[in-house]
Amino acid sequence: MNKTITEGLILMPTPFSDGLNVWSKEDGTTGSLTYESDMDASFVPADSHFGGALELLKTETVQRLRYMRRTPIIPGCYLRVTARMRVMAGSIPSVRIAAWPGKGDDVHVSGLPESGPSVTPAGNGEVVEVTAIIGSGYRGGVDLSWGSEPTFAYVGIDLTGPSGGVVRIDDIEVEDVTNVFIAEMLPVVDVRDCGARGDGVTDDSAAFNAADAASDGREIIVPEGTFHLASDIYIDTHIRFEGQITQPANKSLVLRKNYDLPTYIDAFKDEQLAFEKALAALLSSADHDSLDMCGRRVELRRPIDVSQVTGQTTFEIRRSLRNGQLNVIAGPDWTTGVVQSSASYDPNNPKVMTGVTNVGQIEVGAHVTGPGIGREVYVTGRNLSAKTITLSQALWGGARSATYTFARYRYVLDFSGFAKFSKFNVTNVEFFLNDTASGVMLAPDGELFHLSGCVFQKLGQKGITSIGRGCQDLHIDQCQFVSSEQSVASIDRKSVGVNFNANDAKIRDSQFRRLGLSMMMMGTGHLIVGNHWFQGDGIPDTPRSAGLVLGEPHMRSVVTGNYIDNAVIEWTNEGEADPSLEAGYSFGGLTITGNIFTASHAISSFSWLVIRPHGPGHFLSGLSVQGNVFRSMSGTIERVEGVDDTISDLDHTRTRDVIWEGNTYNGVSQRTMNPLICEVSRASAQSTWTASTGASLPFGGRSRTVTAFVPNGVIRNGNGDPTYDMPSIQTEAGTKSNEVQIIWPGSRKGAARITVRCDR
Repeated sequence: MNKTITEGLILMPTPFSDGLNVWSKEDGTTGSLTYESDMDASFVPADSHFGGALELLKTETVQRLRYMRRTPIIPGCYLRVTARMRVMAGSIPSVRIAAWPGKGDDVHVSGLPESGPSVTPAGNGEVVEVTAIIGSGYRGGVDLSWGSEPTFAYVGIDLTGPSGGVVRIDDIEVEDVTNVFIAEMLPVVDVRDCGARGDGVTDDSAAFNAADAASDGREIIVPEGTFHLASDIYIDTHIRFEGQITQPANKSLVLRKNYDLPTYIDAFKDEQLAFEKALAALLSSADHDSLDMCGRRVELRRPIDVSQVTGQTTFEIRRSLRNGQLNVIAGPDWTTGVVQSSASYDPNNPKVMTGVTNVGQIEVGAHVTGPGIGREVYVTGRNLSAKTITLSQALWGGARSATYTFARYRYVLDFSGFAKFSKFNVTNVEFFLNDTASGVMLAPDGELFHLSGCVFQKLGQKGITSIGRGCQDLHIDQCQFVSSEQSVASIDRKSVGVNFNANDAKIRDSQFRRLGLSMMMMGTGHLIVGNHWFQGDGIPDTPRSAGLVLGEPHMRSVVTGNYIDNAVIEWTNEGEADPSLEAGYSFGGLTITGNIFTASHAISSFSWLVIRPHGPGHFLSGLSVQGNVFRSMSGTIERVEGVDDTISDLDHTRTRDVIWEGNTYNGVSQRTMNPLICEVSRASAQSTWTASTGASLPFGGRSRTVTAFVPNGVIRNGNGDPTYDMPSIQTEAGTKSNEVQIIWPGSRKGAARITVRCDR
């Protein structure tokens, strides 16, 4: 690799015979004094050793000789400067190669070595030779290592030692010796050739930038060593790491041609740090839309606070994390933080607790439990000076002052430090939680977070947690949530798959395996389609826990085509500050169609759909249950639906818009229908026929409406004569208001069918 040939660069200084006007007695810069008219310097055309030579009387402590034309200094190029000298008479000085590093318009680059090793002749007449290699890299054999800042040099020699001697100097030579350090035509750029030291202390940022600029399509090599990068670094070409990178937490390394996790692991030699740096690059650069983990498994010793790692608090540009495994290693950093504090609550300020003691110890994202609090309520924010905390949901228990528990679980990916985070996809990532950590905590605000093809293994606490409205339009597709509580009785399990506070969630084709609670759904407008959640155990005749909790009374949601195994769909209003019905909608807007409901070893009182009002006055105002299959194995259950009236009951006198038909029942004692067709007959003539709906109407509802009366054959009077008059109908008869009275104008006998509804 000869720069003179390959790049047309002129490296060799002109011979002394061409004139001394280009040879400076100072630093070589424009305007410095030359030897052209110096009385102590002359050209000797015939020297017995050198041919032509410069004869010079040493008069200065350091006698300088510099070639005044710029010798180019190029990253990756190494130049050897050679000079020969002999003493003719007088004192014997020493000689060394020297050079002045510059850039721009004769701007001196200070702080660099400017001279090589010295040689002293043994006596007059002895020819000595001195050499020095100049280059950007900090390599063995390089005398003047300058890094990437200088772009040229004024080369020459220094005479040091005693003055008064007369010396002759042969023509100075400059030659390219790059091939001594890098194999000829090797298509790589070594960062050391651009000034990187690799000592773990020196900032090598400039050298990496210079290597990137000089690469011209070649691969950059980072050799053995520890290279500290104190700045943000953007590399536009392929790069290979043998050495290790260190970098401050608030700085980014963006590898535009090698943006994948294995390359970052090669760079930082620490899997978690590499993952964090790669994730930071994803969210700080517009060059890539996704981080490919390339199937790598990352061992995590601590939670990842994504906001802290990236240095951002708001992010709303589509990005994706895909194809890898995150494995939690147990340790103290995963310990749940638990704080107990007293606080006051006022339903008129429904999402705020006031007068909170120890508020500074309560972390954003903490799970709140205590009297009058629903499930999956979290701390969304806090005000230390005002001693208040903001909650993800209102509290149904009314005004009170009490002691509450705040438990802050640790999450593999924690987005709670963002004020708003949107449009992030996690695809085909497996979370090994190992009964130690939780999975993903969403930001307090945001939308369109999407998880697809992900697996949450050995989930002991939480899978996906929303602490605010960062779950707006959350998508979960083809994911699996596997509890670490497989052998625990279903009612004793604590794990939660996912919770929602905002609207429009889409949960599709996913599986939830033996969790304490699969889904906690606040908000409205949800689509729950094609999933399988099962929460049973092998213990005979035991209760079953809620698998899906719908926490808003008017859901406007669809539960369709799911496989619901040994789990309750619980419909409640525990997220209301005033759970009593004052105005507006009550329990309605829910469609449950085409699902497979299964139970085994369940207690006979088990039901798949349970409504649990938290205040008085509530009623059904829109429910469709159609085309489902209900099957109980290993025992018979009483009915498929019910009301948990522990706190309050439904008002059955106000039921409206309920459709419950086309379902199939196996192992269920009481079939449920609305509308319900009842057959009634009398062998002897009576003026009033009474038909009972029994417990066949949904939720033990009243017989509020008769929509059809059809005689089954001829209706006759007491004499057996046919009659053709119509009866009047009395609904909500009997002590339980579940009977219908057919009142004739006289005594009648025969048979008829009536269609009864629990709604109007």
